[in-house]
Amino acid sequence: MPDVNELLNSAIKETEKLNQGEVFLVRDLFKGYEWNRISRSERLLLGTLFLNHVNTSKTSIQAIEKTSSGQQKYKIKTE
Repeated sequence: MPDVNELLNSAIKETEKLNQGEVFLVRDLFKGYEWNRISRSERLLLGTLFLNHVNTSKTSIQAIEKTSSGQQKYKIKTE
């Protein structure tokens, strides 16, 4: 199982495939079976690290509202 930093890098790389204006959750950046294999504690840490990455680096991703289950939603900024 990859460590959380490898998962973060994989998620960041996957965002390059998204279209402008697209809304997504971190879990959408992984295949279903891959996401299910990540432990809950690592998924929570991954979510925190991804949000931190979005807030601290120059990226085309912006954090928007949370879902009713508390998952952070993101959007690819339009130019």
